[in-house]
Amino acid sequence: MYEMEGVNIATLHLMIGLPCSGKTTYARQLAGETNALVLTLDVWHLKLFGDDSGEEHRDEHNERHERVEKVMWDVAKHVLEIGGDVVLDYGCWARVERDDYRNRAKELGVNFKLHYMDVPYSELYRRLEERNRNRPDDVFEISKAEMDRYITIFQPPTADELA
Repeated sequence: MYEMEGVNIATLHLMIGLPCSGKTTYARQLAGETNALVLTLDVWHLKLFGDDSGEEHRDEHNERHERVEKVMWDVAKHVLEIGGDVVLDYGCWARVERDDYRNRAKELGVNFKLHYMDVPYSELYRRLEERNRNRPDDVFEISKAEMDRYITIFQPPTADELA
């Protein structure tokens, strides 16, 4: 939380980055440093629905992901309204998504901060291979072909977004 003239103003932190970029690791660290609630979309999805990723389940997976995201936003909004900081560990690959959350923060009268995990593709692939080999329970398995597809649709934040 940031303090302004003796009043604490909550902050909405938004993680941006591709899988294996370190978003969740950093989100947890940031939450510990700021006493924030961290909401990791994949963790909730896996606990509710299991690993339904993969080409054959894409539509169902995406629909479930959207439902979980809506519930998580309700929780985040409540915490922000009572003065708590929140870290949304979503990835937010598209500018339109990031702008939406920026506007939501503005409507609530809270601070907004983007955290972009900019990792070279070669390192993402190295981490992906390691992650798939020793996959923890709270992450989806992602194939190299899926990562290739994700890279083509990811919109890195612009300098004005990060300013």
